[in-house]
Amino acid sequence: MGTVEHIASLSREGRLLADAAAEGGPDVEVPTCPGWRIRDLLAHTGRVHRWATDSVVARRTARTALGGAPGLDGEELLEWFREGHARLVAALRAAPADLDCWTFLAAPSPLAFWARRQAHETAVHRVDAESALGRRPASATPLGAAFSADGIDELLCGFHARDRSRVRTGAPRVLRVRTTDTADVWTVRLSREPARTERAASPACTDRPGESEAGHEVDCELSGTAERLYLTLWNRLPLDSLTVTGDPELARLWRETSAV
Repeated sequence: MGTVEHIASLSREGRLLADAAAEGGPDVEVPTCPGWRIRDLLAHTGRVHRWATDSVVARRTARTALGGAPGLDGEELLEWFREGHARLVAALRAAPADLDCWTFLAAPSPLAFWARRQAHETAVHRVDAESALGRRPASATPLGAAFSADGIDELLCGFHARDRSRVRTGAPRVLRVRTTDTADVWTVRLSREPARTERAASPACTDRPGESEAGHEVDCELSGTAERLYLTLWNRLPLDSLTVTGDPELARLWRETSAV
């Protein structure tokens, strides 16, 4: 996916999030974010949107602190969220291709980074907002296979390549993530160090867990549609939403330690 597509997804997901929040109301609990209500979801995502907008517009060269809670509720909070979301979309659309500012994941450019990161940030929280309406994440508004595969890639190759990732194993292990609809496969090599992940087309990798893959044993494989994998890897769906082959302890390790 390209930057234009990411910005279009961000625009759509933010509007869907606001619509779900308006339908549910600020007091409704968000089951995918234990302890949160809709007001907490709006405040958090709105603060992130404003933080990202500031980084882009002011061309920050270093990380800045997330702004404080808005101190609003009800319709005022919802309007605050909508306004901040619209400003972020406008800022990204107006930003030059050679934008130079701080980022925290590898990307082709800062503009590509912020468009992608905010699209997925907003999409996951839109799923949270719809879950508050009683819609199970898998039956909420579809994310799309290409978008979901892109989000899996960002999560595995970006977030969990960082030193702060807690997904570690005492001895080297290999987790494979395979989509059943987009022909993508990620090989995640785990150890005491941050994970090392490689992405390839599924036909190039036909062995099953327990068989050799480029000199490594595949200990566990998670497979399913890109959307189910995306939501499960972001801990919005249970592990039994996927097909787990091989050592289930590796899948449980992901569940217990992968929160970003």
